[in-house]
Amino acid sequence: MGVLLTILAVLFLALIVIVPMIEKYAPKGESRDYSTISKWLIPLMAVALVLQLFRHYFA
Repeated sequence: MGVLLTILAVLFLALIVIVPMIEKYAPKGESRDYSTISKWLIPLMAVALVLQLFRHYFA
């Protein structure tokens, strides 16, 4: 139990340090083009659904 709490404490401290650094050094004002992501979203979800069905029935 002590090891689990140590791991959780280290992860929590890492988040406290890393998140502010990411926010500080992230590029600002950059417009992102989400059309490429949305183009692939539904086909990838369909592939994931087929793989889950395959795993459910054959594994």
